[in-house]
Amino acid sequence: MDLIVGFVRGSHGLTGEVRIESASGRYEHIVALKEVTLVQKENSAKYAVENARLAGNVLYMKFAGVDSPEAAKKLNGAALRTSRENACPLDEGEWYVEDLKKCSLVYFGEENGLGNDVAPTDEVRQANSRTVVGSITDVLEGGASELLEVLLSEDCDVLSEEVKLNANKKPRTVYVPFNETHVGKVDIPNKSVQLMHLWILE
Repeated sequence: MDLIVGFVRGSHGLTGEVRIESASGRYEHIVALKEVTLVQKENSAKYAVENARLAGNVLYMKFAGVDSPEAAKKLNGAALRTSRENACPLDEGEWYVEDLKKCSLVYFGEENGLGNDVAPTDEVRQANSRTVVGSITDVLEGGASELLEVLLSEDCDVLSEEVKLNANKKPRTVYVPFNETHVGKVDIPNKSVQLMHLWILE
C-alpha cells in the first residue's frame, strides 16, 4: 500500500517547481524519490521526478510535464504518495498514519481485570475480553500532540448513548490525544490501539 510522505505547498519560480512539506518532518527519503503519485480529492496521477533539492528547511521538487507556474499552482495541496519501501523509516514508538487508520480503539477496564494504566500482555489479552469503543479514521495535528480521530461504536456497552451518539442519533466522532497519558499499547499486527481512560471520550 502506498503511504503519504508529503504535501505540495505552492509553486516556486518560473519552471514549474513546487515546494514540498514532509509529512514526517524528514526529507531525505523524499529527495531520493524518482516517481510519486499525487492525490487531490478523488483524482490521482503518477509523476516522474525530474529534480529534488533541499534549500535550508525547504524542499523544492520538479515533476515531468509540469513546466510553468500555472501548472504548478494546480498541484497545490496535493498529497505525495509512494510505496512503503520508499517512505520514511520508522523509529521505535512511531507508526504510519495509514496503519493507525485501520485500527480499533480498545479499552481494557476494571471489569476485565485490568487497571486503566496497564498495557495488557499477550497472555492477559487472550484471557480477558476487550471492549472496542470505536475505530480510528484519521490522525490529525493537534497542539501538544497529534489527535486520533475516532468514530465511536454504536454497540459499545461501556459507553452511554449520550456519549456514543450525536443529536441526530448517529455515531459521534471524537478526538483522543495521541500520547502516553491517553493511549497505551499500539498493536499494528492485531489492528488495535489501547485507550487508557473512557472519560476522554465525553
